Amino acid sequence: MENKTKKSALPAEGLDRVDGRMKVTGRAKYSAEYNTKGLVYGVLAGSTITSGTIKTIDAKAAENAPGVLAVYTYINSPKIPGYQDPPVQPKGPFRIFNDNKIYFNGQPVALVVADTFERAQYAATLIKVAYDKTSFQTDLKSNISAGVSPRNGKDYVKGQEDAYKTAPVKIEQEYILPTDVHNPMELHAIIANWDGDDKLTVWDKTQGVLGTQRSIAQAFKLDPKNVHVISPFVGGAFGAALRTWQHEIAAVMAAKALKKPVKLVLSRAEMFTAVGYRPYTWQKMGLGATTDGKLVGITHEASGQTSMYEDFTEGTVNISQLMYACPNVNTRYRLVSLNVNTPTPMRGPGEATGAIALECGMDELAYALNMDPIDLRVVNHADTDPQTGKPYSSKFLKDAYQLGADAIGWKNRNMKPASATENGWLVGYGMGTGMFGAYRGAATVLARLLADGTLDLETAVTDIGPGTGTAMTNIASEVMGVAADKISVKIGDSALPPSPTQGGSSVTSTVGSAVNDACVQLKEKLKELSGNAEGGNLSYAQILQAHNLPQLEVTVTSKSSPEAAKYAMYSWSVHFMKVLVHPTTGVVKVDKAVSVADCGTIVSPKTARSQIIGGTIMGTGMGLMEEAVIDHRYGRLVNNDFANYHVPIQADIPQLEALFVNKPDPYINPMGAKGMGEIATIGVAAALANAVFNATGKRVRDLPITPDKLI
Repeated sequence: MENKTKKSALPAEGLDRVDGRMKVTGRAKYSAEYNTKGLVYGVLAGSTITSGTIKTIDAKAAENAPGVLAVYTYINSPKIPGYQDPPVQPKGPFRIFNDNKIYFNGQPVALVVADTFERAQYAATLIKVAYDKTSFQTDLKSNISAGVSPRNGKDYVKGQEDAYKTAPVKIEQEYILPTDVHNPMELHAIIANWDGDDKLTVWDKTQGVLGTQRSIAQAFKLDPKNVHVISPFVGGAFGAALRTWQHEIAAVMAAKALKKPVKLVLSRAEMFTAVGYRPYTWQKMGLGATTDGKLVGITHEASGQTSMYEDFTEGTVNISQLMYACPNVNTRYRLVSLNVNTPTPMRGPGEATGAIALECGMDELAYALNMDPIDLRVVNHADTDPQTGKPYSSKFLKDAYQLGADAIGWKNRNMKPASATENGWLVGYGMGTGMFGAYRGAATVLARLLADGTLDLETAVTDIGPGTGTAMTNIASEVMGVAADKISVKIGDSALPPSPTQGGSSVTSTVGSAVNDACVQLKEKLKELSGNAEGGNLSYAQILQAHNLPQLEVTVTSKSSPEAAKYAMYSWSVHFMKVLVHPTTGVVKVDKAVSVADCGTIVSPKTARSQIIGGTIMGTGMGLMEEAVIDHRYGRLVNNDFANYHVPIQADIPQLEALFVNKPDPYINPMGAKGMGEIATIGVAAALANAVFNATGKRVRDLPITPDKLI
């Protein structure tokens, strides 16, 4: 049954972002942009030491400064009810203002609240703190021997341990990825407003309004239904907004104590110490193969940093267990506790880091074998899941290799490093493969068809930038045959039907399925109303009008089917890079990048392309420029701003091509679509490193690849 008023619901070239005009004209409101009556402003003051205890705090000058309403420290801060419970584990999340201990440099030691932001900012500089310092460690490289296995974590062994050492051809190398920091355009911000003692509204930068609702309710011992979280627009988030951080708890606490709405916006410098980062990670990769390229063994070891107060683990070594067919695989992951703040997932968490070691290692093995890097990967292509033996729900990785090789001009690649030039620059080609789990959770969507033929969709999910509202509009338009401009999508509010946090490349699969199922149910109800299985010649609006119905509404919860559990489900990517390297200065320019995604049906072509291009740019930052530097004498970051922490800008962005295999997965969901947000970054940095080696003959294993490492 189709809507008879609109045969072609979508433009052939794909739908523009449904919220694009609102964003570029400033009509889209972000968390810091709401204005509530009586709003006051909070500013945090941070520790100037790296480890120890607070001896004294003199806040009198700050308290007496113009416009200051309160200064909160561990001495006078109202107790957070949930913080009074003992931690479930020996280590746990940082509890702000709970005691006088200092775990890392920049740790919040005070919150100033004033009637203007400028007054709060000034007063924060007046606070004087005396400390008892203790020794500290912030350097992972010099503390690798102190690493321990994660709690409940085990080393992975399939077949023979360290079997690569017995292979005819083998490589063994170490790789380092420094700390990369979340730096989205929008700073983290919250406005907290209490309505009485037990009801709270927050406008917050979050990737999951329901997750934020639960964590704030838990901290303040509230019924979750009494915590209303609003986050309709998020100005970029790659994992840093997956959890509730200390500044959010502080703002809620101050708002309750003062009985006024409190706004707290982090500074750019605080973004480096308050909302996590991709952890500094050391890796060792051992690969062994027969002379014809068949893998004999893979050994992947990694050590990643975490904080002193909380364990953060990620699947850095897991990609080596899953990517290639190999009879003998073993991995080891160790945590090193340092005087730093806790890391957090960052786009392609773990896998993006692990792919550097695996995919650079595969490139090094290809050279040792005198074999084309693509051929080596094809020879070791896994036809079934290497861990479980399950068949894949779909996998067209070989198609992706071919698409990318053709688009980058791989045939022009010279196997001998440092042997090709263009206009005086060395030329190199490199590639890297990425993979990430393809997931589908549970989501609920309300679909409401109005008598004028317009369709409203409502669900709590947030949109952190990939174009979730656009994808949902695409799906609904295709199923219902309703023009996209007749569809509205309301998201980012905990009062709406429940749906998951945006993360892990699962939202389109999960929420999109619920949109699909809700639209299917609507059509079934319309068929019943029309009295004709085919719907006759009546439009949706005419059917409702004929029955004197102002609207027709369904609420549908959708989740994965048991059938899906029979299959291994992953998304795949291949990234190709052509680089130019100046032989004298060591400057690296990306001349062309081609990224190919095998992620099922492409639901929203324009936003899908944007996703892949954005991930390629992010991976370019990982490979060539991003590095948070700590002066280990003081344990303090020295480049916590955009002047010294370099991210890719327009001048760094080359020709970028995003290509899609675009073959549906028959088992994951009704659309046949799999996630692409993570695979957009996984493998990019390795492709760059491999291209630089092909251009120069110099293998840089300590990222980022800066000119000084090539001269």
